[in-house]
Amino acid sequence: MASFEDYDEFGNYIGAGLGSDEEDEEELMQTGFGQAPQERAASALEGYEDEPMERQDEGALMEIDEPVHNAVILHEDKQYYPSAEEVYGPDVETLVREEDAQPLSEPIIAPIKVRKWAVEEKDMPETRFNKGFLLNMLSFPEMIRNVAVVGHLHHGKTALMDMLVFETHKLMWDADKPLKYTDTHVLSREREISIKSSPMSLVLSTTSGKSHLVHFIDTPGHVNFVDEVASAMRLVDGILLVVDVVEGMMVNTEAIIRHALQEGIKITLLVNKIDRLVLELRIKPADAYYKIKHTIEEINTFISGIDPNPELRLSPENGNVAFGSTDMAWSFTLRSFSQMYADTYGPLDVSAFADRLWGDIYFNDTTRKFTRKASDPEQSRTFVHFILDPLYKLYSHVLSEETDDLKATLASLNIKLKPVMYKMDVRPLLKVVLDQFFGPATGLVDMIVEHIPSPLLGAPSKVERTYTGPQTSDVAASMRACDAEGPVMVQVTKLYHTTDAQSFRAFARVMSGTLRKNSQIKVLGEGYSPEDEEDMMKATIEDLWISESRYFIPAEEVPAGNLVLIGGVDASISKTATLASLDIDEDLYIFRPINHITESVLKIAIEPIAPSELPKMLSGLRSINKSYPLAATKVEESGEHVLIGTGELYLDCVMHDLRRLFSEIEIKVSDPVTKFAETVLETSALKCYADTPNKKNKITMIAEPLERGIAEDIERGRVTMRMTPKERGTFFQEKYQWDLLASRSIWAFGPEDNGPNVLLDDTLPSQVDKKLLGTVREHIKQGFQWGAREGPLCDEPMRNVKFRILDASLAQEPIFRGGGQIVPTARRVCYSSFLMAAPRLMEPIYYVEVQAPADCISAVYTVLARRRGHVTQDIPKAGSPLYTVKALIPVIDANGFEMDLRTATQGQAFCSQVFDHWSIVPGDPTDTSIKLRPLEPASGQALARDLVLKTRRRKGLGDQIAVSKYLDDEFVLALSASGHADLLG
Repeated sequence: MASFEDYDEFGNYIGAGLGSDEEDEEELMQTGFGQAPQERAASALEGYEDEPMERQDEGALMEIDEPVHNAVILHEDKQYYPSAEEVYGPDVETLVREEDAQPLSEPIIAPIKVRKWAVEEKDMPETRFNKGFLLNMLSFPEMIRNVAVVGHLHHGKTALMDMLVFETHKLMWDADKPLKYTDTHVLSREREISIKSSPMSLVLSTTSGKSHLVHFIDTPGHVNFVDEVASAMRLVDGILLVVDVVEGMMVNTEAIIRHALQEGIKITLLVNKIDRLVLELRIKPADAYYKIKHTIEEINTFISGIDPNPELRLSPENGNVAFGSTDMAWSFTLRSFSQMYADTYGPLDVSAFADRLWGDIYFNDTTRKFTRKASDPEQSRTFVHFILDPLYKLYSHVLSEETDDLKATLASLNIKLKPVMYKMDVRPLLKVVLDQFFGPATGLVDMIVEHIPSPLLGAPSKVERTYTGPQTSDVAASMRACDAEGPVMVQVTKLYHTTDAQSFRAFARVMSGTLRKNSQIKVLGEGYSPEDEEDMMKATIEDLWISESRYFIPAEEVPAGNLVLIGGVDASISKTATLASLDIDEDLYIFRPINHITESVLKIAIEPIAPSELPKMLSGLRSINKSYPLAATKVEESGEHVLIGTGELYLDCVMHDLRRLFSEIEIKVSDPVTKFAETVLETSALKCYADTPNKKNKITMIAEPLERGIAEDIERGRVTMRMTPKERGTFFQEKYQWDLLASRSIWAFGPEDNGPNVLLDDTLPSQVDKKLLGTVREHIKQGFQWGAREGPLCDEPMRNVKFRILDASLAQEPIFRGGGQIVPTARRVCYSSFLMAAPRLMEPIYYVEVQAPADCISAVYTVLARRRGHVTQDIPKAGSPLYTVKALIPVIDANGFEMDLRTATQGQAFCSQVFDHWSIVPGDPTDTSIKLRPLEPASGQALARDLVLKTRRRKGLGDQIAVSKYLDDEFVLALSASGHADLLG
């Protein structure tokens, strides 16, 4: 019988020789190796268990829960390492990447970017008014005012908004760092100027304690960003013009006033920075009065030069002029100052006293009476005696740092300060004293409430000036009544990007009806008309907010008369739009696109550094188009992408937003060039005609220059194609002495509806079948518009050109006079008649205003002379040590002018440049005898030729400008035969 020693550790027999199979089996059974596998495993385990297993009945199977140890495991099921989920947990996403599949510069898992491109409050800040009360006030249009805060650069508009923010919000004032609450764009913070308008709605109280909801729009003051000002002014009923008392009337102030009068908007004035007269100029109170009066009169003179209506006059005694220092957060009107006297010295007739506080009125201390004549030469006017003297005294006592004197003065004014406050720095101490002296800006609110109409009163003139539809329709009547129950009509003029710059909110004024969240609405673009409904789509209003610059108050519904931010409708809007309710079935019309104050004339060509990122750049350009009202993009025939803006700073901001906010790619930029225009000096030398390709129609035309001023009238909308032919005819007859027939036969303006070129039908019914001509009228207009958009000199728009159709022979069958035949022929004949009429190139000119001390003036002249600029006026600024130099400079030569100027004057000169007019470039652009030398600047009469050739090369056009290209062969042969070959160029 084999023992355990006969077997190795693996169970292999190593003992004596084996007998028969039966014996073998018997022995195995006895030793336990013949058992069933389960039994064998159980007996083998017996020796290893802590507690001996209970033996089962013989033959019964033993249950084993996990037969893992001896199970066969496939290769693919084996787990050598723990899984990523076991190591990192189920919430962590893990990626496995092939080697070299991603560049080293890119992280395998990119960090989540927090995109924050605007300053925004984390939570709703604490306000001194109830936000629910503000939302309730939306339903009372008579208690609402829509106001744009406008003015020149650094005259204190954003500081004025800060003053009102401190009054309505619980915020801390910092003496060293201005708040600039409405400057939310990252660039505004970096450059310390506003570059975007910013709406803010506040509940403000008048002197009598009545609350009003004022929708303010804080606008930029830099001349490059006046497009934002024009967009804001379209929505409001009045403006608050902020003027620095020392600088007075500046170039942007003039442009804004002119635009406000054109749009029929009420003007109120805040004469700001009064404390500069005390602290900087240090002039006597009597002289300060003259300086203030001069600043107000300067503005009145300008207004009366445009519109002599006496109702427009700004004067403190009329109540539409306020005074203040927004830096120190105080302001007053004559009435609010006289109210302070009444509160301090007991009862007096506030309005009667206020009437005597301005002008040549004197107060006699002995008789205690007001007189029109001074009793002695030293006697001061009431404004000086009652207002400026106390103000000067207050400033000088605080600044003198004589604590005892200051305590005595403040005690006499009932101003109580804690003892520790007297140890503060001068600036915070001055702020505390002035806060107590003046109190809240109720005088300013009084002025806004009394002199700016409510939406109820302002609606009729707004609708008349901006709505293109008939004024007799039900929709127009509802808008004029500012009816919250009427059909919904909303005017959108501006798009603001969200904090992450991924989408836009539309800023609009509800003209009629009530705008509700989650309602469906029609969005009509600028190209919409009842005849052409292509530019229309439906959208759902996802959100409504009342804007507070850095935070937004959500609203469920907004009734007529209010300014509102709308979410969810921006997809199809590029500049302006009209929102209308779905149930308006009658002819639906849009609000007019904005008439801008200036024009975009500076161009740069751009392309992405990595060509594969072109789609990203194009998407970014679409966002730029929405964000900047006057930015325009164009693709030249050479494939070059061109961006057009108002000036260098404007394009710099556009490029920052394109690179950082909207595209996040690297972009190459060309040197700046300008937009040009093409014009003519004379009438065409010959009647030019062209046959259609099928030789069945012939059109004859001539070109001639337009009378001076017509182009500007068309562009400003003084005469439009929407007028009846009779109205249009009367305009041209009376203003430009056109004969009746010509003035009534204007077919079109071009290249747009307000383009500065005119197409006239000068054919006679005796010679031309007018009915037949009428059938191709639209095709000829299209050809003219196409030609006027891209002139023959260098593909730039035409300007100041009048095209007269003299003859037209047309095929009787309509199939032979379709658009495909007529449109290109009309364009060809426009080109040939244009080139026969002494063509010239026009360039844009900037008006430049430079403020500098007297000793820098010669340097200003030198810098201007180097850039083809010339001075038109140089005058001292009254009541200040500065001179104002007014000059004109070609835009193409103005690049880097400001930098040059600052270098030449050691930073003492400050300039503003704004587009002024178009001027003809000296020289004939078609003169082939002019030889241009490479790398040398062209001068004098060669300039036009130089600019045209460079522009043509940049656009990928040939050098040759020949009229023969646009003329029929037989016409060219006839000209050559008659000895006029020189006309062919």
